[in-house]
Amino acid sequence: MALNDPQWGRRGNEGPPDLDELWRRFNQRLNSLFGGRGGRGNGQGSGAGRPAGGVGVILILVVLIWAASGIYIVDASERGVVLRFGKYLETNLPGPHWHIPWPIESVEIVNVSEVHTVEVGYRNNVRTKVPSESLMLTADENIVDLQFAVQYIRANPEDYLFFDRNPDQTVKQIAESAIREIVGKSEMDFVLYEGREEIAVNARELMQKVLDRYRTGITVSQVTMQNAQPPEEVQASFDDAVKANQDRERQKNEGQAYYNDVVPKAQGAAARLEQEAEAYRQSVVAAAEGEASRFDQILTEYRKAPRVTRDRLYLDAMQDVLTSATKIVIDQKENSNLLFLPLDKLMQAGAANAELPVAGNSDLGGTAGNSATSESRRTREAFRSRNRESR
Repeated sequence: MALNDPQWGRRGNEGPPDLDELWRRFNQRLNSLFGGRGGRGNGQGSGAGRPAGGVGVILILVVLIWAASGIYIVDASERGVVLRFGKYLETNLPGPHWHIPWPIESVEIVNVSEVHTVEVGYRNNVRTKVPSESLMLTADENIVDLQFAVQYIRANPEDYLFFDRNPDQTVKQIAESAIREIVGKSEMDFVLYEGREEIAVNARELMQKVLDRYRTGITVSQVTMQNAQPPEEVQASFDDAVKANQDRERQKNEGQAYYNDVVPKAQGAAARLEQEAEAYRQSVVAAAEGEASRFDQILTEYRKAPRVTRDRLYLDAMQDVLTSATKIVIDQKENSNLLFLPLDKLMQAGAANAELPVAGNSDLGGTAGNSATSESRRTREAFRSRNRESR
């Protein structure tokens, strides 16, 4: 009732509005909209029709809401897997879709582009280790502490949903098993140093092979080695062993360098001695062969003229013997005085004359040449006078 109603305040006997009356009016309006009687019949007929109309409207609203609940949208990186009474029906691509709502059909949304990560041997940080997962035994019976991470995607949504109860947990178990198998076939130094990349590649291939055999629908994209080291309890001893190995390698390298320096020199000296010996052998053999050939030639000539050949041999021998003599004594006939000839000085003077420069170029050279010439002339004159006297 409005405040400007003229009857305001005069209806003292009227109380608040009746809720039952408001509900009946609401039902009448709904019945009129959906073909009801609209409250024109008797009161008994009108009261009997109102509950049926209200229940129908509620049922229609419930059906509409139930049908609208089957609308869903699949993003670009997702796939929608439709199940009818729990059985696989179809896989929908990105976009808006509708399915028969629960409990007849249901939809499982699987992200096929998101990269998931599984950590083995640590949690969130390599310092937060999990010894039960990280400690592994190598082929040479040593223990290594290994932490690594596996990144994967859910490439096949059907296999991911239906062929394994917990595919993500399966990835972790397979990753740990694959790494343990590869480390168990490798030596400790290979695992800690040069073989880390190779171990990661081999582990990825082995994991993918096992996951495909189990039909998990998962594709491993990368295996990353976070840390590889000996256990903390033996870290100090391992460092000492590493230093000892480094010292051993250093000494081996020094010994190899000394070997590379000394052995080639010794081999070169040995080769030189061998070549010198071979050259001496060849020279001796060649000389012997030459002497044998010369003897054969002399023998041939001796057979032709023995006397001439003997005289010639005698003269050659005397020439060889007297060439190195420094003086010669000549016995004159008829027991005359001995004549001493300084042949060695004459020979030296002749050699000096041969080595002197041309006359006129040096005064000293000219003087020495003249003195040597005059001395040799006087010696020849004395020799001739002695011969004339003996005759």
